[in-house]
Amino acid sequence: MTKKELENFIEECEGSLKDEFAMIDKQSFENSRRVLKAFQDHHLSMAHFDSTTGYGYDDLGRDTIEKIFAQVLGSEDALVRNQFISGSHALTVALFAYLRPGDLMLSITGTPYDTLHEVIGIKENPSSLKSFGVSYDQIDLKDDDFDEKQIVDYLQNHSVKLIEIQRSKGYSTRKSITIDKVEHIIKTIRKIDKKVIIMVDNCYCEFVSDKEPVMVGADVMVGSLIKNLGGGIAPNGAYIAGKKELVELAAERLTLPGEGREVGPSLGVNKSLAQGLFFAPSVVASSLKIAVLTSYALEKLGYEVEPKYQDKRADIVQNICFHDADKLIRYCQGIQKGSPIDAFAVPEPWDMPGYSDKVIMAAGAFTQGSSIELSCDGPIREPFIAYQQGGLTYEYGKLGLLSALEELEKCKGDE
Repeated sequence: MTKKELENFIEECEGSLKDEFAMIDKQSFENSRRVLKAFQDHHLSMAHFDSTTGYGYDDLGRDTIEKIFAQVLGSEDALVRNQFISGSHALTVALFAYLRPGDLMLSITGTPYDTLHEVIGIKENPSSLKSFGVSYDQIDLKDDDFDEKQIVDYLQNHSVKLIEIQRSKGYSTRKSITIDKVEHIIKTIRKIDKKVIIMVDNCYCEFVSDKEPVMVGADVMVGSLIKNLGGGIAPNGAYIAGKKELVELAAERLTLPGEGREVGPSLGVNKSLAQGLFFAPSVVASSLKIAVLTSYALEKLGYEVEPKYQDKRADIVQNICFHDADKLIRYCQGIQKGSPIDAFAVPEPWDMPGYSDKVIMAAGAFTQGSSIELSCDGPIREPFIAYQQGGLTYEYGKLGLLSALEELEKCKGDE
């Protein structure tokens, strides 16, 4: 197809998605209402945007923003810090805060995301949890849902300290886990073990529905601020939210015992974190619309997609299965060409730290590594899946998709 034909094709696709887009807008409105109320309830003011340096004692803005995040997420407490490098870093802090030598950690969503393999000890590392005497086991999903029978049997025969649930699919081929499924399995677990810590990796999932994991019984949840809740404005950071005692333990692991959350300078980011959260419901809605449009369009073009455009979504990630390395690479390069930053660059697969396979990553983002901005990546391995996410505005996301489709068209000329 020519560029004009592609634009006409996308406009036709949009015409078929009015009902899906209307549902996304409705959800965005309700999530915006929740955020606005939290800002108002905690009397956020200009004074809270002042900066602290050094130790960061008495940072009223930082402390108030953490209370706002806690209310928005429905948790007792929240640790929201720019000292977190990434979501994976926050997950690591949480795991090392809650697990001790001799403890057993159980993942009930199969193998966690690649960047946690060396943290846990799935891949050998002298600083892993395994090296400190923490054991790990996992139960794979069954038909893209929790294997309830196996989980029940396991908990009845093992003393598990922490259960980890990763909602987003990572670089796997499974489906992401909806909040309804999380709620159901937590109720099942609690019938057997009321003390086990249930920790949810909520990256990519915030504001996709009207509930978050701690609202449905999880003890603690973790996410990144350069994904959904940062709204494309937060320059870095992550959060840990949940029961107060668990948040406190994480704070003392992030900083040091005895000081915990009392230290940690905001370094001028308070306004960005607050403003990012304020915009987040709308930005997540834009990302979801782009994901739905991508799913609909690529399926009509003959590609395998997951989720389907009309499916209930758990996160902002859209999979496109190409079964062809060149098409995966070309599509990612097209996303890069449609980006505002480094559009002239041509991404190539390379060996990234923390990953077993070569990975191609397209992300012409204002914030390095930000995946709430339109981005696309994937490991160079069968079945060659592109993992697309983000889109700060629907219009820019649509332009990025058109750019990717233009680049994909070039593959036809090479065949």
